[in-house]
Amino acid sequence: MKNLEDLKKHIREALPELDAVIGWTDSFDPLHATPHFMRRDEDIDKLKVDALCVHNLATYLPGLKGKKTGIVVKGCDSRSVVELLQENLINREDVTIFGFGCNGVVDQTKIRRIVGDVGNVEACELSDKEIVITVAGAKHTIALNDALSDKCITCRYPNAVLCDQFAGEEVKATATFEDGYKDVEEFEAKSTEEKFAFWLGEMDRCIRCYACRNACPMCVCRDHCVAQSRDPHWLSQEAHVRDKWMFQVIHAYHLAGRCTECGECQRACPVDIPILLFKKKFNKEIKDVFDYEAGLDPEATPPLLTFKNDEEKIKERDW
Repeated sequence: MKNLEDLKKHIREALPELDAVIGWTDSFDPLHATPHFMRRDEDIDKLKVDALCVHNLATYLPGLKGKKTGIVVKGCDSRSVVELLQENLINREDVTIFGFGCNGVVDQTKIRRIVGDVGNVEACELSDKEIVITVAGAKHTIALNDALSDKCITCRYPNAVLCDQFAGEEVKATATFEDGYKDVEEFEAKSTEEKFAFWLGEMDRCIRCYACRNACPMCVCRDHCVAQSRDPHWLSQEAHVRDKWMFQVIHAYHLAGRCTECGECQRACPVDIPILLFKKKFNKEIKDVFDYEAGLDPEATPPLLTFKNDEEKIKERDW
Protein backbone atom coordinates (compact mmCIF):
# COMPACT_ATOMS: atom_id res chain seq x y z
CA MET A 1 0.00 0.00 0.00
CA LYS A 2 1.24 3.47 -0.85
CA ASN A 3 1.54 5.75 2.18
CA LEU A 4 1.69 2.82 4.60
CA GLU A 5 4.04 4.95 6.67
CA ASP A 6 1.32 7.61 6.98
CA LEU A 7 -1.04 4.97 8.32
CA LYS A 8 1.56 3.79 10.83
CA LYS A 9 2.11 7.39 11.90
CA HIS A 10 -1.61 7.89 12.57
CA ILE A 11 -1.72 4.68 14.61
CA ARG A 12 1.39 5.62 16.63
CA GLU A 13 -0.18 8.94 17.55
CA ALA A 14 -3.43 7.32 18.68
CA LEU A 15 -2.17 4.09 20.30
CA PRO A 16 -1.30 5.56 23.75
CA GLU A 17 -5.02 6.32 24.26
CA LEU A 18 -6.22 2.92 23.00
CA ASP A 19 -6.19 -0.60 24.37
CA ALA A 20 -5.32 -2.00 20.94
CA VAL A 21 -5.45 -1.29 17.21
CA ILE A 22 -6.50 -4.12 14.89
CA GLY A 23 -4.79 -4.43 11.52
CA TRP A 24 -3.06 -7.15 9.49
CA THR A 25 0.37 -8.72 9.41
CA ASP A 26 2.24 -11.61 7.78
CA SER A 27 0.86 -15.07 8.42
CA PHE A 28 2.05 -18.67 8.22
CA ASP A 29 3.14 -18.36 4.58
CA PRO A 30 3.84 -15.48 2.16
CA LEU A 31 0.44 -15.86 0.45
CA HIS A 32 -1.63 -15.06 3.52
CA ALA A 33 -2.08 -12.21 5.97
CA THR A 34 -3.59 -12.54 9.41
CA PRO A 35 -5.36 -10.18 11.86
CA HIS A 36 -2.86 -8.30 14.00
CA PHE A 37 -3.55 -6.69 17.40
CA MET A 38 -1.20 -3.78 18.00
CA ARG A 39 -0.73 -2.91 21.66
CA ARG A 40 2.88 -1.69 21.69
CA ASP A 41 4.82 0.61 19.43
CA GLU A 42 6.91 -2.25 18.04
CA ASP A 43 3.74 -4.04 16.95
CA ILE A 44 3.04 -1.22 14.52
CA ASP A 45 6.21 -2.03 12.56
CA LYS A 46 4.70 -5.42 11.67
CA LEU A 47 1.58 -3.87 10.11
CA LYS A 48 0.95 -4.66 6.45
CA VAL A 49 -1.78 -3.46 4.11
CA ASP A 50 -1.99 -4.98 0.66
CA ALA A 51 -4.16 -7.20 -1.52
CA LEU A 52 -3.55 -10.18 0.77
CA CYS A 53 -5.27 -8.45 3.71
CA VAL A 54 -8.66 -9.98 3.12
CA HIS A 55 -10.16 -10.26 6.62
CA ASN A 56 -12.94 -7.90 7.66
CA LEU A 57 -11.63 -6.86 11.07
CA ALA A 58 -14.97 -5.37 12.12
CA THR A 59 -15.92 -8.91 13.17
CA TYR A 60 -13.87 -8.40 16.35
CA LEU A 61 -15.50 -5.15 17.48
CA PRO A 62 -18.67 -6.41 19.22
CA GLY A 63 -16.54 -8.68 21.42
CA LEU A 64 -14.41 -5.66 22.40
CA LYS A 65 -17.33 -3.37 23.26
CA GLY A 66 -16.36 -1.10 26.14
CA LYS A 67 -12.65 -1.15 25.28
CA LYS A 68 -10.89 1.67 23.47
CA THR A 69 -10.14 0.03 20.15
CA GLY A 70 -8.63 1.21 16.89
CA ILE A 71 -9.35 -0.57 13.63
CA VAL A 72 -7.87 -0.38 10.12
CA VAL A 73 -10.58 -0.60 7.47
CA LYS A 74 -11.11 -0.95 3.75
CA GLY A 75 -14.31 0.43 2.24
CA CYS A 76 -16.39 -2.71 2.79
CA ASP A 77 -14.99 -3.12 6.31
CA SER A 78 -15.95 0.44 7.19
CA ARG A 79 -19.53 -0.22 6.08
CA SER A 80 -19.64 -3.07 8.59
CA VAL A 81 -18.44 -0.69 11.31
CA VAL A 82 -21.19 1.75 10.35
CA GLU A 83 -23.78 -1.02 10.52
CA LEU A 84 -22.56 -2.06 13.98
CA LEU A 85 -22.87 1.57 15.10
CA GLN A 86 -26.40 1.80 13.72
CA GLU A 87 -27.46 -1.15 15.83
CA ASN A 88 -25.68 0.08 18.98
CA LEU A 89 -23.52 -3.03 18.99
CA ILE A 90 -20.45 -0.83 19.50
CA ASN A 91 -19.97 2.68 20.89
CA ARG A 92 -18.63 5.37 18.57
CA GLU A 93 -16.58 7.02 21.33
CA ASP A 94 -14.74 3.74 21.93
CA VAL A 95 -13.71 3.12 18.32
CA THR A 96 -10.98 4.94 16.39
CA ILE A 97 -11.19 4.19 12.68
CA PHE A 98 -8.14 4.29 10.39
CA GLY A 99 -9.28 4.20 6.78
CA PHE A 100 -7.64 3.98 3.38
CA GLY A 101 -8.52 3.55 -0.27
CA CYS A 102 -8.56 -0.08 -1.36
CA ASN A 103 -7.68 -1.36 -4.84
CA GLY A 104 -9.06 -4.81 -4.09
CA VAL A 105 -8.06 -8.00 -2.31
CA VAL A 106 -7.23 -11.41 -3.73
CA ASP A 107 -9.55 -14.39 -3.77
CA GLN A 108 -7.58 -17.35 -2.45
CA THR A 109 -10.01 -19.74 -4.14
CA LYS A 110 -9.22 -18.21 -7.56
CA ILE A 111 -5.51 -18.53 -6.84
CA ARG A 112 -5.87 -22.20 -5.91
CA ARG A 113 -7.78 -22.87 -9.12
CA ILE A 114 -4.98 -21.31 -11.18
CA VAL A 115 -1.95 -22.53 -9.27
CA GLY A 116 -3.22 -25.79 -7.80
CA ASP A 117 -1.88 -26.94 -4.45
CA VAL A 118 -0.68 -23.94 -2.43
CA GLY A 119 0.40 -25.95 0.59
CA ASN A 120 4.06 -25.14 0.04
CA VAL A 121 4.24 -21.44 -0.86
CA GLU A 122 7.82 -20.17 -0.71
CA ALA A 123 7.40 -16.59 -1.92
CA CYS A 124 4.74 -14.12 -3.01
CA GLU A 125 5.46 -10.85 -4.80
CA LEU A 126 2.72 -8.26 -5.33
CA SER A 127 2.64 -5.36 -7.76
CA ASP A 128 -0.10 -3.12 -9.12
CA LYS A 129 -0.63 -5.46 -12.05
CA GLU A 130 0.33 -8.99 -11.04
CA ILE A 131 1.02 -11.46 -8.29
CA VAL A 132 3.97 -13.86 -8.57
CA ILE A 133 3.74 -16.95 -6.39
CA THR A 134 6.51 -19.49 -5.92
CA VAL A 135 5.20 -22.92 -4.96
CA ALA A 136 7.54 -25.87 -4.51
CA GLY A 137 10.20 -24.15 -6.63
CA ALA A 138 7.85 -23.24 -9.50
CA LYS A 139 6.91 -19.61 -10.22
CA HIS A 140 3.36 -18.72 -11.19
CA THR A 141 2.57 -15.24 -12.53
CA ILE A 142 -1.08 -14.21 -12.30
CA ALA A 143 -2.60 -10.95 -13.52
CA LEU A 144 -3.94 -9.22 -10.42
CA ASN A 145 -7.34 -8.69 -12.05
CA ASP A 146 -7.62 -12.46 -12.49
CA ALA A 147 -6.96 -13.01 -8.80
CA LEU A 148 -9.15 -10.26 -7.35
CA SER A 149 -12.28 -11.13 -5.45
CA ASP A 150 -15.47 -10.63 -7.48
CA LYS A 151 -16.74 -8.17 -4.88
CA CYS A 152 -13.72 -5.95 -5.59
CA ILE A 153 -14.24 -5.91 -9.34
CA THR A 154 -17.71 -4.37 -8.86
CA CYS A 155 -16.95 -2.38 -5.69
CA ARG A 156 -18.75 0.95 -5.37
CA TYR A 157 -17.17 2.00 -2.08
CA PRO A 158 -13.40 1.39 -2.22
CA ASN A 159 -12.69 4.12 0.35
CA ALA A 160 -13.59 4.03 4.02
CA VAL A 161 -17.05 5.60 4.28
CA LEU A 162 -16.41 6.56 7.91
CA CYS A 163 -13.04 7.14 9.54
CA ASP A 164 -11.14 9.34 11.99
CA GLN A 165 -7.88 9.19 10.04
CA PHE A 166 -7.51 8.52 6.31
CA ALA A 167 -4.15 7.44 4.91
CA GLY A 168 -3.12 8.00 1.32
CA GLU A 169 -5.22 9.03 -1.64
CA GLU A 170 -8.80 8.04 -2.32
CA VAL A 171 -9.51 5.41 -4.96
CA LYS A 172 -11.99 6.34 -7.66
CA ALA A 173 -14.97 4.00 -7.87
CA THR A 174 -16.08 3.11 -11.39
CA ALA A 175 -18.72 0.41 -10.80
CA THR A 176 -22.45 1.09 -10.58
CA PHE A 177 -25.09 -0.60 -8.44
CA GLU A 178 -26.24 -2.54 -11.50
CA ASP A 179 -22.70 -3.81 -12.11
CA GLY A 180 -22.65 -5.37 -8.67
CA TYR A 181 -25.80 -7.42 -9.24
CA LYS A 182 -25.33 -8.84 -12.71
CA ASP A 183 -24.61 -12.25 -11.20
CA VAL A 184 -27.88 -12.06 -9.26
CA GLU A 185 -29.81 -11.12 -12.39
CA GLU A 186 -28.27 -14.00 -14.31
CA PHE A 187 -29.33 -16.38 -11.56
CA GLU A 188 -32.82 -14.89 -11.44
CA ALA A 189 -33.21 -15.70 -15.14
CA LYS A 190 -33.05 -19.43 -14.38
CA SER A 191 -36.23 -21.43 -13.85
CA THR A 192 -37.48 -22.11 -10.34
CA GLU A 193 -36.52 -25.76 -10.73
CA GLU A 194 -32.98 -24.85 -11.82
CA LYS A 195 -32.49 -22.45 -8.94
CA PHE A 196 -33.79 -24.88 -6.36
CA ALA A 197 -31.66 -27.70 -7.75
CA PHE A 198 -28.59 -25.47 -7.66
CA TRP A 199 -29.00 -24.58 -4.00
CA LEU A 200 -29.86 -28.13 -2.98
CA GLY A 201 -26.63 -29.25 -4.63
CA GLU A 202 -24.61 -26.55 -2.89
CA MET A 203 -26.21 -27.22 0.49
CA ASP A 204 -25.49 -30.92 0.11
CA ARG A 205 -21.77 -30.02 0.10
CA CYS A 206 -22.07 -27.96 3.29
CA ILE A 207 -20.28 -29.52 6.28
CA ARG A 208 -22.08 -27.33 8.86
CA CYS A 209 -18.88 -25.84 10.24
CA TYR A 210 -20.59 -22.45 10.59
CA ALA A 211 -17.47 -20.64 9.37
CA CYS A 212 -19.81 -18.39 7.34
CA ARG A 213 -21.58 -17.35 10.51
CA ASN A 214 -18.44 -16.95 12.60
CA ALA A 215 -16.71 -14.76 10.01
CA CYS A 216 -19.71 -12.47 9.52
CA PRO A 217 -19.36 -9.13 11.36
CA MET A 218 -23.14 -8.79 11.61
CA CYS A 219 -23.78 -12.29 12.99
CA VAL A 220 -23.63 -11.31 16.66
CA CYS A 221 -26.12 -13.67 18.33
CA ARG A 222 -23.83 -16.69 18.30
CA ASP A 223 -24.64 -17.64 21.90
CA HIS A 224 -28.30 -17.86 20.92
CA CYS A 225 -27.96 -18.99 17.31
CA VAL A 226 -30.71 -21.15 15.85
CA ALA A 227 -27.98 -23.61 14.82
CA GLN A 228 -27.35 -24.55 18.46
CA SER A 229 -30.55 -23.48 20.19
CA ARG A 230 -32.43 -26.25 22.01
CA ASP A 231 -35.20 -24.07 23.40
CA PRO A 232 -36.73 -23.61 20.92
CA HIS A 233 -35.18 -26.49 18.98
CA TRP A 234 -35.02 -25.16 15.42
CA LEU A 235 -32.54 -27.54 13.79
CA SER A 236 -31.34 -31.07 14.33
CA GLN A 237 -27.68 -32.07 14.16
CA GLU A 238 -28.33 -34.40 11.25
CA ALA A 239 -26.16 -33.97 8.16
CA HIS A 240 -29.29 -33.47 6.09
CA VAL A 241 -29.61 -30.93 3.31
CA ARG A 242 -32.92 -29.83 4.82
CA ASP A 243 -31.27 -28.55 8.02
CA LYS A 244 -28.35 -27.00 6.16
CA TRP A 245 -30.72 -25.13 3.86
CA MET A 246 -32.88 -24.07 6.79
CA PHE A 247 -29.88 -22.55 8.54
CA GLN A 248 -28.75 -20.62 5.47
CA VAL A 249 -32.25 -19.26 4.83
CA ILE A 250 -32.51 -18.03 8.43
CA HIS A 251 -28.98 -16.64 8.27
CA ALA A 252 -29.81 -14.67 5.12
CA TYR A 253 -33.07 -13.35 6.53
CA HIS A 254 -31.28 -12.15 9.66
CA LEU A 255 -28.87 -10.22 7.43
CA ALA A 256 -31.49 -8.71 5.11
CA GLY A 257 -30.87 -4.96 5.03
CA ARG A 258 -27.78 -5.41 7.23
CA CYS A 259 -25.31 -7.26 4.99
CA THR A 260 -22.52 -5.03 3.66
CA GLU A 261 -21.38 -7.67 1.13
CA CYS A 262 -17.89 -7.87 2.59
CA GLY A 263 -17.84 -11.48 1.40
CA GLU A 264 -16.43 -12.96 4.60
CA CYS A 265 -19.07 -15.70 4.65
CA GLN A 266 -18.03 -16.96 1.22
CA ARG A 267 -14.30 -16.47 1.83
CA ALA A 268 -14.44 -18.50 5.04
CA CYS A 269 -16.35 -21.40 3.51
CA PRO A 270 -13.97 -24.39 3.30
CA VAL A 271 -15.93 -25.99 0.45
CA ASP A 272 -16.36 -22.79 -1.61
CA ILE A 273 -20.16 -22.53 -1.54
CA PRO A 274 -21.08 -19.22 -3.29
CA ILE A 275 -23.19 -18.14 -0.34
CA LEU A 276 -22.68 -14.42 -0.99
CA LEU A 277 -24.98 -14.73 -4.00
CA PHE A 278 -27.81 -15.57 -1.62
CA LYS A 279 -27.13 -12.49 0.55
CA LYS A 280 -26.83 -10.23 -2.50
CA LYS A 281 -30.29 -11.32 -3.68
CA PHE A 282 -31.75 -10.03 -0.41
CA ASN A 283 -29.79 -6.78 -0.72
CA LYS A 284 -31.07 -6.27 -4.24
CA GLU A 285 -34.65 -6.59 -3.02
CA ILE A 286 -33.99 -4.27 -0.06
CA LYS A 287 -32.66 -1.64 -2.46
CA ASP A 288 -35.65 -2.02 -4.73
CA VAL A 289 -38.28 -1.88 -2.00
CA PHE A 290 -36.72 0.47 0.56
CA ASP A 291 -34.06 2.29 -1.54
CA TYR A 292 -31.53 1.40 1.15
CA GLU A 293 -27.93 0.15 1.17
CA ALA A 294 -26.39 -1.12 4.38
CA GLY A 295 -23.53 0.58 6.17
CA LEU A 296 -23.45 4.02 4.59
CA ASP A 297 -25.05 6.34 7.16
CA PRO A 298 -24.34 5.91 10.91
CA GLU A 299 -27.54 7.79 11.71
CA ALA A 300 -29.80 5.64 9.54
CA THR A 301 -31.87 2.70 10.76
CA PRO A 302 -31.90 -0.50 8.67
CA PRO A 303 -35.38 -0.83 7.13
CA LEU A 304 -36.22 -4.14 8.81
CA LEU A 305 -35.26 -2.74 12.22
CA THR A 306 -37.93 -0.07 12.06
CA PHE A 307 -41.59 0.27 11.16
CA LYS A 308 -43.68 2.60 9.03
CA ASN A 309 -47.43 2.50 8.64
CA ASP A 310 -46.99 3.02 4.91
CA GLU A 311 -43.97 2.15 2.82
CA GLU A 312 -43.66 4.14 -0.41
CA LYS A 313 -43.09 1.09 -2.62
CA ILE A 314 -45.35 -1.38 -0.81
CA LYS A 315 -48.91 -0.78 -2.03
CA GLU A 316 -50.66 -3.16 0.34
CA ARG A 317 -53.66 -0.83 0.74
CA ASP A 318 -54.31 -1.18 -3.00
CA TRP A 319 -54.60 -4.95 -2.84
